[in-house]
Amino acid sequence: MEYHGYYSIWDGVYYHPHLFGGIMLTAALLGFSTSYFTGIAGFPDLAYMLPYLGNLQKQKGVKKRVRVYMDGCFDLMHYGHANALRQAKALGDELVVGIVSDEEIIKNKGPPVLSMDERLSLVSGLKWVDEVIANAPYAITEDFMNTLFNEHKIDYIIHGDDPCLLPDGSDAYALAKKVGRYKQIKRTEGVSSTDIVGRILASMEDNEVSEVNGESNGIKRNTESQAISKHASKFLPTSRRIVQFANGKGAGPNARVVYIDGGFDLFHAGHVEILKNARQLGDFLLVGIYTDQTVSQQRGTHFPLMHLHERSLSVLACRYVDEVIIGAPCEISKDMITTFNISVVVHGTVSESNSSIEGMVDPYKIPKSMDIFRTLESPKDITTTSVAQRIKANHEIYQKRNAKKEASEKKFYEERKYISGD
Repeated sequence: MEYHGYYSIWDGVYYHPHLFGGIMLTAALLGFSTSYFTGIAGFPDLAYMLPYLGNLQKQKGVKKRVRVYMDGCFDLMHYGHANALRQAKALGDELVVGIVSDEEIIKNKGPPVLSMDERLSLVSGLKWVDEVIANAPYAITEDFMNTLFNEHKIDYIIHGDDPCLLPDGSDAYALAKKVGRYKQIKRTEGVSSTDIVGRILASMEDNEVSEVNGESNGIKRNTESQAISKHASKFLPTSRRIVQFANGKGAGPNARVVYIDGGFDLFHAGHVEILKNARQLGDFLLVGIYTDQTVSQQRGTHFPLMHLHERSLSVLACRYVDEVIIGAPCEISKDMITTFNISVVVHGTVSESNSSIEGMVDPYKIPKSMDIFRTLESPKDITTTSVAQRIKANHEIYQKRNAKKEASEKKFYEERKYISGD
């Protein structure tokens, strides 16, 4: 009778006899002898397995694709989330991402800002993500871990080097660590969802002060007040990080280049969907990202919430984007169209850019005159302001939650040590 394999009680994984050598190695690491396994009822005798070991050499050239799993709430999706998933993908061949359900987030952290559908759109839109599991549990339970290993064929569960604790203080990834199927990545410093909520709450206060002082939206805050802001960005952009996010490929000489521009502040599901639709109009999607000054002039002194390089990384992480212009001009010139070989310029129907500012010309005047301008129907009506309004509507809840999270993050940064590689 031919032996086809077995289901391990140790980690809930089906092992094929061709992997018998790996089982013996695992046994050695656990402190068991190989004779221990041959004494278990139903486990094949070593002599019986020897004929199968000869097949190992034959299958040497066949490399098993490693599937890794990483989960998260991914609320107020930012480039830190994207970088975490980029690192996770580098540890395997296929990345499966679990998105924690709204109910689980409410139970463990409080109400999410974004709905499941919005978070699903954001995560699915990342270039490193291969599969998504919606409504994942907050904690890796034994049943869910077995589902990951057996149904989704996950090899390793990934998480950042920052602690993830359950309400009772226990480690959410304790089981994965116990069975030796856990790997860790480096946390992206300088940003977090807590930090972004803090920026939004601070911007609300700044806006109220501006209104009390009678300042108009067109007046920019002085640089000193920005510098001393408690929630000013701590992100330090490097050329290496931009290279990690970039595709590294230019448009071909005969490519149909589609150009779309904007602030892309607080990157959300509406941005993902309009970029997806824009990409379908050509072979190469070029995205122009406005400077902080331009966004501030168009939308008010309390914007942008994310600075230029943060916004650039969020856009670069989107799977539909091929290239970005960091600090793109608001007005599209003939020279710019020629330089980038732009075939069509598009703009969505939902936009927060204010082109009615006194003295401001139509930024799309040139492409319109060349008959290469096209208006795209925006698939979603979500905007940066509407997301911020959700936080404003529940500001007391978020202020309380943020105070607790900020304390834990401060402790993490005070105690952290250098970790190489990301």
